[in-house]
Amino acid sequence: MKVLDSFPFTVRAIETEWIPMPDGCQLAARLWLPEGAERDPVPAVLDYNPYRRRDHTRRGDSQMMPYLAGHGYACVRVDIRGSGDSDGVLEDEYLELEQDDGVAIIRWIAEQSWCNGSVAMIGISWSGFNGLQIAARRPPELKTVISLCSTDDRYTDDVHYMGGCLLGDNLSWASMMFGFNSLPPDPAIVGERWRDMWQQRLDGSGLWLEKWLRHQRRDGHWKHGSICEDYSAVQVPVLLASGWADGYSNAIFRMLEHLAVPRKALIGPWSHIYPQYGTPGPAIGFLQEVVRWLDHWIKGKANGVDEDPPLRVWMQHSVSPHPTYEHRPGRWVAENEWPSNYIKPCTFHLGHHSLLHDPQPEHEETLSIESPLSVGMFAGKWCSYAAPPDLPHDQREEDGGALIFETEPLEEALEILGPPVAELELSANKPVAMIAARLSDVAPDGEATRVTYGLLNLTHRESHEDPQPLEPHKRYRVRVQLNDVAQRFDKGHRIRLSLSTSYFPLAWPSPSKVCLSIDTHLSQFVLPERPPRESDKTLREFGLPEAAPGTPLTALEPVDQRWTVIRDLGSDVSMLKVVINDGLARFEEHGMEAGSAIVERYSYYRGMYASFRGEVTATWRLQRKDWSIRTETRTVLTSDVQNFYIHATLDAYEGDRRFAARDWNVTIARDHV
Repeated sequence: MKVLDSFPFTVRAIETEWIPMPDGCQLAARLWLPEGAERDPVPAVLDYNPYRRRDHTRRGDSQMMPYLAGHGYACVRVDIRGSGDSDGVLEDEYLELEQDDGVAIIRWIAEQSWCNGSVAMIGISWSGFNGLQIAARRPPELKTVISLCSTDDRYTDDVHYMGGCLLGDNLSWASMMFGFNSLPPDPAIVGERWRDMWQQRLDGSGLWLEKWLRHQRRDGHWKHGSICEDYSAVQVPVLLASGWADGYSNAIFRMLEHLAVPRKALIGPWSHIYPQYGTPGPAIGFLQEVVRWLDHWIKGKANGVDEDPPLRVWMQHSVSPHPTYEHRPGRWVAENEWPSNYIKPCTFHLGHHSLLHDPQPEHEETLSIESPLSVGMFAGKWCSYAAPPDLPHDQREEDGGALIFETEPLEEALEILGPPVAELELSANKPVAMIAARLSDVAPDGEATRVTYGLLNLTHRESHEDPQPLEPHKRYRVRVQLNDVAQRFDKGHRIRLSLSTSYFPLAWPSPSKVCLSIDTHLSQFVLPERPPRESDKTLREFGLPEAAPGTPLTALEPVDQRWTVIRDLGSDVSMLKVVINDGLARFEEHGMEAGSAIVERYSYYRGMYASFRGEVTATWRLQRKDWSIRTETRTVLTSDVQNFYIHATLDAYEGDRRFAARDWNVTIARDHV
């Protein structure tokens, strides 16, 4: 990372500005203004999220926002209502009130003396989502959106469900927000009313895991805030970015296809992170790309942005399996349209544990699989954060419990871009079942690296809105679409398709043990083949990563981040333990010390489906010399054939005194999950 301390514009920072909402609520904002903007107004850039501008996002904000301000943009970072130092209570994701507030914030920004009336939105994850959602509200002052690691469909591609299957990340993320929502504002900003604001949050935010589990199909809860319901509502240029290790790359391809505005997309090998930090690498000069985009679409500069290819992705090359990478080998490739006519289907027929180009198998064969519950313990995380080591490990650890189909060693390299699809003729012996499909790159020495995967709740085979139980032993034809990917399979490597009936803890298992039978002679696996192009060699190169210096930060306690798989042979309990201890750090600009420690445990006993358990405990700390806050949360999710069960506790402390305590015990019926 190249750290810059000199920019075309000198930047003035304002720690706290209060933005009034129509109902009287005030939202806390941090501003970075180009010197002289009050005399010569400039466009503005807004980042609007709940992740606490005074501590959790402070370092990243102070590296990005002064950079953009230094290039002539007024930058505004706002805590969503009920988060950070803002008034109110945050009761769920992407509520209509959040969007209403966003429209009001944009109007307020446009009316300030330092703004010329034009506003852009930028953000990753939550603020990548609401940038698109607010664009669909069409505030006239909003001129463009830069959205990273986001989605157009909150049910199909978000942290909650995948292919109609309940994701383990749903529990993990709900528990993360449980902790965030339990923290108070900073007394140095809001004064003595901080305790009343804290109590209001503790009483009113609620248990988000319960809210999400009460919507197990694609109903109105998820349609709200999903711009795929009406792509035409978005009428401003959109710049999209994600990574192959992120959970949100699929949405980019849909938005490229369906949005009817100027749009560009960039997908690297990255996890859920801004590309200037780019892990796995290579990182790129993304902030330079942001400035180019803003300069073109807001300032009207003819800088070639409109001539860039609509889609640019990192074509990953073969690599040994590992749960973390500093760098993924590969190269940049581009497409001038999406869907691309250059990409053609490469069809493999399923044979006897084989993938065959030709000929199609002549004899009928049915192969069955009833996976052990250990399949999935080395799957990694649905959405990688690149720390702790959360990418999938060698797939040989998983394939002993899967039905595998494999090519002969490739006679020449094969490259793909897009979504692989398994078209399967199958039957199940239970009315509720799931299937996990994995595509792996198998090296000559047998190492198997997962390239991509897909999940399908088979009761959702025709609809996520109206799932229907399976008729046991009846044959169905289903389409399992794997996550989009760009991958080169080297000459001499094998391509492997693996099918399993469970994938815990990445996805919560079916209610009971299932046996799937695959009619191989009626099934096929289709890869989106993209041959290399000479034009890829002439693509414009990205600059090296750049950023502003960032806020001074002093580490007071070490970071500890680990994934451990435990198999206790005596008790016959298997467990994945995830430790995410961010230590404790002091922000030297205002003296706040902040830290968190989270432990996730996912376990099961023998092959008993009623024994599945997910537990997340978290401790969050905020402190100064004369002030100390600690919250402790615990969330446990279990299930049986009929129900999910949630037990959650929240304890909040001021110093050594318990300030509040809450307890939840909730039963929620399983709905075809």
